Amino acid sequence: MNQLQAMRVFVKVVELNSFGLAGKQLGISAAATSRSISILEAHLNMRLINRSTRSLTLTEAGREYLSGCQAVIGKLDEIEMNLVHASREPSGTLLIASSTAFALSTLAPILQAYRAQFPKVNFDVRLFDTPIDFIEGGFDVCFATEKRLPSSSLVSRALTTISEVAVASPDYLVRHGRPLSPADLANHDLLTTSDGGPRQWELHDTSGTYRVLPRGLLTTTSSEMVRQSVLAHMGIAVLPRPLVEPDLASGALETVLTGFTLSGEAREVAMVYSGRRYLSAKTRSFIDFVVAHFRRVEPTRWLRSVA
Repeated sequence: MNQLQAMRVFVKVVELNSFGLAGKQLGISAAATSRSISILEAHLNMRLINRSTRSLTLTEAGREYLSGCQAVIGKLDEIEMNLVHASREPSGTLLIASSTAFALSTLAPILQAYRAQFPKVNFDVRLFDTPIDFIEGGFDVCFATEKRLPSSSLVSRALTTISEVAVASPDYLVRHGRPLSPADLANHDLLTTSDGGPRQWELHDTSGTYRVLPRGLLTTTSSEMVRQSVLAHMGIAVLPRPLVEPDLASGALETVLTGFTLSGEAREVAMVYSGRRYLSAKTRSFIDFVVAHFRRVEPTRWLRSVA
């Protein structure tokens, strides 16, 4: 038995809570993954994982063994990575996941500036508007607005905030009138993004809080699709400000309900990545570059976070 490989399989199964996903990431079949765990348990003469049709749970011995395996594997990988890092400059392809609004408004200049320093690194960028599985996707880095991490093995570093704004095209407002209060939205066509459940718009002024459940002519998972629909004069939408800033500047779109504040209008953008110390050279250098970039462009925010 290759005990080190079996230990790696064991750790991966626990991380993903799945024999199938663990095998997929390790390049082996689910059957081979299960067999590896069985051989490891036979070698130790103790059960490590309780299996059922719906879930996997660690035994007490399994929890103790997991901690030891992670320490051994982590140290070995760190030693090897340090040796590789010392003799190799960042190269290869960075697999990046990013929310659409952040990617379209902010990401490209960062990638261009990074590649000017590290010309051997290429980028594979996947955009999303609904929550994704960072671990299963195998991403090196993710730029997201999710507050809850899907795994304790991930690190989240706050970078900046993206505000939201209610917008419509001048043509639409001429034809349908400009809403003066949240109640007026009941008489308008509303365009909204959704991850499968209803998204409520919440607005505030000095008189109180107003809640609007958009039941308009368009609901989609894509904020860019909503933007294009607003530009096509289809209705009113709430969108990330960076996504529509050029449209507001050119006059293609206008803000509406400016006397009201949108609840949650400032969404925090964070960079999410694996917490392992043995990150690849390209991933580590990219993380350091992005952190340094936002320290330069938002020094006041970073000083507040350190204080």
